[in-house]
Amino acid sequence: MAREPDSAVAEALENVEPLTEPGGVRVRDRCLATGDAERYAAAKEAIPEVSVEVVDDARQLAELARSYATVIALDESFAGLDVEGDVRVEPDALDHPERVVPERTLSFFAANRERLAAAVEVHRTAGLDAPCDLDTVAEGLAMLDDDGTPRGDDELDRLSTAVDDLDAAVSTAESVANDHLREAIEERDVTIEGTDLLSLVERGAGVDSLLSRELADEYAEAVEKAREHLIDALQLTDTEAIARRAFPDEPTYPVEHTEDVISRLRDELTTARDRRATRLKRELASDLADLRGAAETLVDAALDLDMELAISRFAADFDCTLPAIGSLEGSDGTAAGEGVAIEGGRSPLLDVPFDEVEPIDYRIAGVALLSGVNSGGKTSTLDLLALVVVLAHMGLPVPAERASVKRLDELHYYAKTQGTLDAGAFESTLREFGDLVTGVADDRETLVLVDELESITEPGASANIMAGILEALDERGATAVFVSHLAGEIRAVAAVDIAVDGIEAVGLEDGELVVDRSPVKGTLARSTPELIVEKLAGDEEGGFYDRLLGKFEE
Repeated sequence: MAREPDSAVAEALENVEPLTEPGGVRVRDRCLATGDAERYAAAKEAIPEVSVEVVDDARQLAELARSYATVIALDESFAGLDVEGDVRVEPDALDHPERVVPERTLSFFAANRERLAAAVEVHRTAGLDAPCDLDTVAEGLAMLDDDGTPRGDDELDRLSTAVDDLDAAVSTAESVANDHLREAIEERDVTIEGTDLLSLVERGAGVDSLLSRELADEYAEAVEKAREHLIDALQLTDTEAIARRAFPDEPTYPVEHTEDVISRLRDELTTARDRRATRLKRELASDLADLRGAAETLVDAALDLDMELAISRFAADFDCTLPAIGSLEGSDGTAAGEGVAIEGGRSPLLDVPFDEVEPIDYRIAGVALLSGVNSGGKTSTLDLLALVVVLAHMGLPVPAERASVKRLDELHYYAKTQGTLDAGAFESTLREFGDLVTGVADDRETLVLVDELESITEPGASANIMAGILEALDERGATAVFVSHLAGEIRAVAAVDIAVDGIEAVGLEDGELVVDRSPVKGTLARSTPELIVEKLAGDEEGGFYDRLLGKFEE
């Protein structure tokens, strides 16, 4: 409650949320390999994100290496084998899953990047003690894309772009070659002697032969342009030799790529990209894995601060105080007793500005009836009691100048019923109260709040029913407040002495009730009709209203 809310801290807290645990991580570019059945089962359970394959010899291991970018062999017996491809022998891989599946760690940080970045900013802005170096966390988060892929590595970016742009680059390279060749043909006059033409026709030769004989140099230049474009567009280095074979030396028009070569180039680039990404993922995951616990602490601390500032704002906005648990010495020096005591309480639940809410004082112990005029604040008083009790048991401040709440095991609140119930609903309601009364154990502290239960049936029957319920609750030692317009009738038929408190109207002013909202102990409040009759009796001379007023006093 002593914390001072700060706008900069509040802004930093806006993006802090509890961390999530991403699921569904599946890695298809690598696998685990073993020849041991028990190790196979252990691998399937420990690292379900990757495939686990059974292999018996180097040949099968080599086959896997052609299908996966990386193969991690779990058996020591595979050490020293000369297998083409990225094959690693790591017998302890199951003990370090972050090395096999760095995506597990990276997906956690990627999914929670905004939350963690916000928590870092909160610690910086609020000056909180951090469990780790904040710059290290921020730098680690900056190296991750939203999908958990490392970023900021030029070589990985080059390979990824090459894989993505390969088809477009090949198509453009073909266009470059064909445009050059077309211009060369258009600019030249090619003369063919009759005997040469007959010879070409007799051999079944076509335009390719003509290109080879008359435009060999131009074709070679066109193909070279295509190759250079493909290499430059994709920024190829290690795979340049493969790219050069994508366009054949044999003249042909239009110039077209060789699909088998492009397919191999795509495989080489994809494998290089995946291996590079895996290595970077392993390195980054190794760094971030050590920060996992600290990251969780960062967010927890930020959420704790958010909660504390929320409590501080709540306490300030609604003039709250921390309640005493147990007895409360009143402002007059007397003890409040073992119930619930509120002094200067104002409910924030009312549909009026809080500064216009009238404060009330009320203390309850044992069972009591709360009477009062319509719109006098009986239901609001009941709501305030429930609110104070719940907040106090949560360890939170309550909207009052002073308050005391005894420790309770149960709180039951029965809202006002709209209209008389039919027989079935009436029976169901009675069963609820029967279960409540019989379920209240002698060693459990219980508070029961009921709002105008008489509306469930006829007034005479309601008075008898409520009297019986209150008697049973009193026998059980429960604390209860029943709001009712039949307080007098209930007290009259009850077999035990039931306290009656009243919210009194002190008169009418311009047709409006003037009410003292604080219940008065031991007072049966007068009803609104009685006040109106009293006003009329004071204005008349004949005595009719005096006679009606006397009926209220009988």
